[in-house]
Amino acid sequence: MNHEFMKRLTVILCAMLLTTAATAQPTKRRNTATSTSAAHKPGSDKQAAKVPGTDRAALMFPTNDAMPDELVWRRDIYRQLDLTKDANAPLYYPTEPRGKEQNLFTYIFRLMLSGRIPVYEYKIDGNESFEEADRIKPANMGDLLDRYHINYEGDGTRITVLPVDIPSALVKRLDVKEQCYFDQRSATFRRRVTAICPVLMDEFSAGDFGDEGGTATSYPLFWVKYDDVAPYLSRMPLMASNLNNVTNMTVDDYFTLNRYEGKIYKTNNLQGRVLANYCKTDSAMKKEQARIEKELADFEAHIWAAPVTADTLTTDSTAQQGVADKKAVASAKKKKTGDSGSRRSKSAAAAAKPPKSSSAPRVSARRQRR
Repeated sequence: MNHEFMKRLTVILCAMLLTTAATAQPTKRRNTATSTSAAHKPGSDKQAAKVPGTDRAALMFPTNDAMPDELVWRRDIYRQLDLTKDANAPLYYPTEPRGKEQNLFTYIFRLMLSGRIPVYEYKIDGNESFEEADRIKPANMGDLLDRYHINYEGDGTRITVLPVDIPSALVKRLDVKEQCYFDQRSATFRRRVTAICPVLMDEFSAGDFGDEGGTATSYPLFWVKYDDVAPYLSRMPLMASNLNNVTNMTVDDYFTLNRYEGKIYKTNNLQGRVLANYCKTDSAMKKEQARIEKELADFEAHIWAAPVTADTLTTDSTAQQGVADKKAVASAKKKKTGDSGSRRSKSAAAAAKPPKSSSAPRVSARRQRR
């Protein structure tokens, strides 16, 4: 009886100890677990966006291959992407949101208003600066919208812009900063987008009163650091072809694969000049752009040596065969000349010697008369 009672008591005490150990977590760990689970609940994106590093998109985005800190070669290129061109059209259409479909500017604009991504002032010189002093604070967001006549509701920290008031149809250009560099770790040449600037094109600035020949005026809005927006672009599907309507890539894939096309308008140089400062005509501008593009292509093609192609192989084999044929012909001529010379020398030597007789020498005997 006592033995059974002690056995049951021991089992009960062990169970109580295990329960206490499982529930008696440190206060800090419980708070961390609670906040982490709350950050992953539906509808908690706004709370997660306030805490750096807890956004779901940032957490789910895989670690990208960052550019090495120490490089042996790099060149910074600024391009203007005309979004109405076929190559860049996937970033522009649809100009008005259709259900879940929206263009790139609408997506970035909404991320900016919600405070998920920081945006930075566009300076007069056009150079991007991602310093904290150049960041557009939420309290100054209304000034940015007023500057470009974008209607909004609210004040200060809470601003709402209706979908019809988002000027996505007028943002027909993107200015991007592209870094071309040689990665010595993998011995590869790479192109990487590091900054994006949406540009609003006001096509009616010179033709408001119906006069002909109105020219579009460009208004750069703000700079966005690509690394800040990349986690969200990796989740934005994109239809990249008119022939294939399957959304088989994301906007981040589009930029990573360099599917865009844009004209060069600036390069980082010692003088800090853009191409328009020293290219006074359109033809001079096109020549300079082609020259820079060729420099980049030549550097990529000749990192180690000239590329070996089928034409190169054919040319090399033909040249080698021609050299071999020439050597064979020269050897044949030399041999022929040597044979004829030896025959001529032998004939001359034979002519100089007296002819040999094949018969025995004749002996003459005189008979004496008596």
